[in-house]
Amino acid sequence: MGRSRDGAIRVGVISDTHGLLRPAALRALRGSDVIVHAGDVGDAKVLDGLCELAPTFAVRGNNDTGAWAAKLPRTTRLEVGSIGLFVLHELPRLDLDPAAAHIDIVVSGHSHRPSVARRDGVVYVNPGSAGPRRFTLPVSVALLRITGRRVRARIVELEC
Repeated sequence: MGRSRDGAIRVGVISDTHGLLRPAALRALRGSDVIVHAGDVGDAKVLDGLCELAPTFAVRGNNDTGAWAAKLPRTTRLEVGSIGLFVLHELPRLDLDPAAAHIDIVVSGHSHRPSVARRDGVVYVNPGSAGPRRFTLPVSVALLRITGRRVRARIVELEC
């Protein structure tokens, strides 16, 4: 896994593409060392496009169906540098205590509402939706910057 000059690991986070991989999302995620897709991918071609930028890890969302989607896990756990990251589509389905499981970041999607929150020492990230616009919600992704044990997370609204 590559690192920036200052040693930071850059993680691009995307969700709820529903088959649409926007050029603006690709631009925002360019330079990521790893990409995480938090479900409702919509089409295997979305993952192919993300894999052209960086190693990509994805989970299956409630709208991911068909043979291609059956290969996606419902959850995944990654070690990114010294940080434990847990990914699932629907946060209410989280069935473990992240802090007790040594998870530093929980990534989820589903709500289409971008958010970054810290609770009990765990960072919760929902990048929002990078797919078709839903109601008046923004189209967005998230970017994580991991340096040692420090995590900085920010939401990036995409111009569409």
